Amino acid sequence: MHTTPFIRPRRLRTTAALRDMVTETRIHPKQLILPAFIRDGIREKNPISSMPGQYQHTEESLRLLARECVAAGIGGIDLFGVPLDEDKDADGSVGWDPDGILNRGLAAIRDEVGDDLVVIADTCLDEFTDHGHCGTLADDGRVDNDATLELYAKMAVAQARAGAHVVSPSGMMDGQVRVIREALDATGFDDVSILAYSAKYASAFFGPFREAVGSGLQGDRKTYQQDPANRREGMRETLLDIDEGADMVMVKPAGYYLDVLADVAAMSPVPVAAYQVSGEYAMIEAAAANGWLDRDRVIRESVTGIIRAGADLVLTYWALDPALYA
Repeated sequence: MHTTPFIRPRRLRTTAALRDMVTETRIHPKQLILPAFIRDGIREKNPISSMPGQYQHTEESLRLLARECVAAGIGGIDLFGVPLDEDKDADGSVGWDPDGILNRGLAAIRDEVGDDLVVIADTCLDEFTDHGHCGTLADDGRVDNDATLELYAKMAVAQARAGAHVVSPSGMMDGQVRVIREALDATGFDDVSILAYSAKYASAFFGPFREAVGSGLQGDRKTYQQDPANRREGMRETLLDIDEGADMVMVKPAGYYLDVLADVAAMSPVPVAAYQVSGEYAMIEAAAANGWLDRDRVIRESVTGIIRAGADLVLTYWALDPALYA
């Protein structure tokens, strides 16, 4: 016979209402950011085969998407540009051209919804270079870090002029945050924020994204993106970005790097984002299409896990999906 009462944690799980009342981690729409793509030279939005339900947008369909984001009450939209192949060059110069596709898309969103949605620009050259790398190449074929910084500065300023509230350097060049901050401040854009891709890994989970942006990558990015085996390195990179002036920091990918995300969240004095990348999206959609799992439950669980690990913000292709709000 027991002399003391059982401790029964299950008491708090007995009804749906009780479970909801004591839930520790909740998904709020304002935490979510939708990655989106605008492509030059198309007349109607183009489905991305490896990412079912996602599209390369025209300017018109992008405006409609921005309004949908506002109506859904999500936090922001992160825009990537897909230029014409003939506009690509070794330096990615169309990336800072005011008439380039990304800057036109940013201007269209800002014109359509103003300040009702946070407009974030991807600040990287990989979509715009003919070799597919995130910066200009040196004679030996390696990405020239310091020469690339000057190009990022020009790109960030052009994006701010186009209407971006936030620029988001994702190329993992050493010193990129400092150089971009200096360039923005020097041109009167001191109110434009920087969301730094601080712990970005050379991940195989980026595969479907390559289709989405029409990447012509030659080789790999292992000399500048982080080794997936390294955990402490993610913290080091994040601390450097914070010291250089990052207003927000990011871990990418999200779902398979929750240890890194938890480390960063535990020490960061600025908001922490995590990017649920194309491969994470594609795997769940493919498994659900085959009837192997409950799509809606897995979507909710995957995003909940990212927030539970410490993300204040989640970039996810499901940001508008009703599954997250069921």
